[in-house]
Amino acid sequence: MSGRIAFTTSGNGLDAPLDSRFGRAPKFLVYDLDRETFEVLDNQPNLNAAQGAGIQSAELVARLGAKALVTGHCGPKAFRVLQRAGVRIFCTDAATVAEALQRYRAGVLTELQMADVDGHWQ
Repeated sequence: MSGRIAFTTSGNGLDAPLDSRFGRAPKFLVYDLDRETFEVLDNQPNLNAAQGAGIQSAELVARLGAKALVTGHCGPKAFRVLQRAGVRIFCTDAATVAEALQRYRAGVLTELQMADVDGHWQ
């Protein structure tokens, strides 16, 4: 496995909780599988957006060069943007980013084929 994976979170490290929301997640942790390093990016502008949070967050994840996204849920508009950008979307109920990363590496996460929640889900 190689490349970059984005995780939704509210924290600053691998032990941080995985956030179940995509578009309104407070932060994204982007893990580099090749270097085994990560960076955390603030999603505050999208967190407080009146509308379009999912689309804006999806565009951010695509710009970060992530080949995959691991989150709790993903709505239809964000799903379409991510899909067009070639980002694979995986959902999990993992408690932490580290647990979600472990499940991703083990190949046990289910890849979404369509949005799993309606728009404006929170």
